[in-house]
Amino acid sequence: MISAMDILNYRHVVERLTSMGCVCLKPSVTVDGVKYRIKRQIAEGGFSTVDLIEDPRTGKLFALKRITCHSIEDQNLARKEIQLHYDLTHRNLLPLVRSATHGSADIVHNTTSDVLLVFPYFSRGTLQQELEKRAARKDAFTEECLLNIFLGICEAVSVMHSANPPIAHRDIKPHNVLLDRDLTPVLMDLGSAAPARMSVSNMKEAQYLQDTAAERCSMPYRPPELFSVSSKCDIDERTDIWSLGCLLYAMCFYQSPFDAVLNRGDSVALAVQNSNIAIPNHSTYSDHIHHLIRDLTNVDMSFRPNIKTVIEKTTAALDLSLGSV
Repeated sequence: MISAMDILNYRHVVERLTSMGCVCLKPSVTVDGVKYRIKRQIAEGGFSTVDLIEDPRTGKLFALKRITCHSIEDQNLARKEIQLHYDLTHRNLLPLVRSATHGSADIVHNTTSDVLLVFPYFSRGTLQQELEKRAARKDAFTEECLLNIFLGICEAVSVMHSANPPIAHRDIKPHNVLLDRDLTPVLMDLGSAAPARMSVSNMKEAQYLQDTAAERCSMPYRPPELFSVSSKCDIDERTDIWSLGCLLYAMCFYQSPFDAVLNRGDSVALAVQNSNIAIPNHSTYSDHIHHLIRDLTNVDMSFRPNIKTVIEKTTAALDLSLGSV
């Protein structure tokens, strides 16, 4: 039997080792046979958390995304995310190092599972964090730098749109773009990705698509056709083009064109559907970028360019920018 003195001695040892920074007490996780040491939580979303983890054998840092699944459907969605990472590879898409599933999700028996995804760690953080820092310093991207970053993001989107069948990301925003030390962008979070082309033929299908978008696509970057889905319509990969336009605007002016609407508590849905995005008078960027933003954020999806055309226009704007230096 453990005595009160034993407990006190144990607590004293734990406190002593903790104050000494003893790594043996830090929590760990095993993914696909590899044991990692958990250092701290670095992000939390609606469906997952992200921890900074370390391989104790090499000291290399990674990011661990943990998706808690409450049903078989949740678990299947997480596994689809894993498969997409393995199927879609590009220098501007976040690579998956390894993955595993712990436990079994069963809504009837109230059990959950954890789907674990290990990714490379980007110490510079996200494009959103970079924009916040630059806004505080009033340090805007140069036009060349901005277009280079945007072009890399478009290249990642192009890989998704060129898949067979095409895949839409459905949640493109600065928060979902990581930056390498040299500002190379890496698009992440494929949890919202879905088949790009959908034919909606009734109200039930329309409501399902609208509800899914509301759940997984951030409001200030969500295209108008996903705010109010018609009972008879066709949706394709140009939903992502609208989000890219909002992202490009945010890269220029530090926030989405609809963040101010959201912060005021006004209707973002109404603002988006009646959108006429205004370029701030204080803009230091060329008309090439302004025109590109307007092209990408056309309220009528059928008039938006496809990703190939976006890349061509971005490349042309970059060439002009380099020529003016």
